[in-house]
Amino acid sequence: MTQLKQSAPRIGVLQAGPLNLISDVPGITVGHATHADAQIQTGVTVLRPHAGDLFQDKVPAAATVLNGFAKSIGLLQLDELGVLETPIALTNTFSVAAVAQGQVRQAIAANPEIGRLLPTVNPLVFECNDGYLNDIQAMALTEHDYLMAFDSAQQRFGQGAIGAGRGMSCFQLKGGIGSASRQTPGADPYTVGALVLANFGKLPMLTVGGHLVGPRLQAKIGGHDDSVEKGSIIILVATDAPLDSRQLRRLSLRAGVGLSRTGSVFGHGSGDVALAFSTAYTIPHLPVRKMPCVALLHDVLLDPLFQACAEAVEQAIVNALWSAESIQGRNGHWRTSIADLIPDWQQWLNTTGD
Repeated sequence: MTQLKQSAPRIGVLQAGPLNLISDVPGITVGHATHADAQIQTGVTVLRPHAGDLFQDKVPAAATVLNGFAKSIGLLQLDELGVLETPIALTNTFSVAAVAQGQVRQAIAANPEIGRLLPTVNPLVFECNDGYLNDIQAMALTEHDYLMAFDSAQQRFGQGAIGAGRGMSCFQLKGGIGSASRQTPGADPYTVGALVLANFGKLPMLTVGGHLVGPRLQAKIGGHDDSVEKGSIIILVATDAPLDSRQLRRLSLRAGVGLSRTGSVFGHGSGDVALAFSTAYTIPHLPVRKMPCVALLHDVLLDPLFQACAEAVEQAIVNALWSAESIQGRNGHWRTSIADLIPDWQQWLNTTGD
């Protein structure tokens, strides 16, 4: 169940869904597998767009690479065909292969002719480097961790230092998994949800709800860090609006708006990837089944979705920061939670001193 350590700052003007999670988009569930043992601080997070067999019933999707310093798998075919055919997995950089192998074995178990009478399956795994807190060289994650995360997927799920977010840093504070949702205005609204794996940013640049707070936080914790940006963020955006892959690519690009509002400049060493998908319909794998006849949303009506995307992504990053706990990991490395650093955010924001 989602629990913020304290109430996170509210971003934007649009209404959130009932849970303020990406799972406010109907059908979506999320699960985690977490390793938290001294030197090993890592994990896997799995998002399931629907409860069925994604290989047989694919969902439309598209991605935007904001900065390509990344080692993901599956983007090439996604860009070509515009569909998801496995759940989306998040993990650390050196565990991409193990998690992808788990996805492939799972798909074969459900469809034994994959790679024989049926085409091969396209696993989809995104990564961030958690090597500051986690002994990434230990390669502690296995296929089993992917399956554990998959099996634990539910509508209510944890945020912060959990699953793939366990060892991640954000603005040189503790980061990780964050999620949020927004609804478009009107009597029959669409929902846009976001889930982020936040592992990016330089503290002096941190901006929360339009307030540049990074310099004050830097002064509070002391020291000066002139190292280059070398983090990453993975942004997953979901909607129940009926969009095709072309429109979803446009939606995924707007995730960069929410990201930039927090103070990111998509640094040289940052792998920043945004993927958007729709749950409004599915696309059958087998040609004997008819393609869906869907009345797509007109492009002129996309602006409210773009706004909802930007707000949900910004809120998800803020929620990742406020949900995380302070952690000591590899070789005594430490990341402080912003909720521990500033127990009362609003009071701190309204004062000139610390």
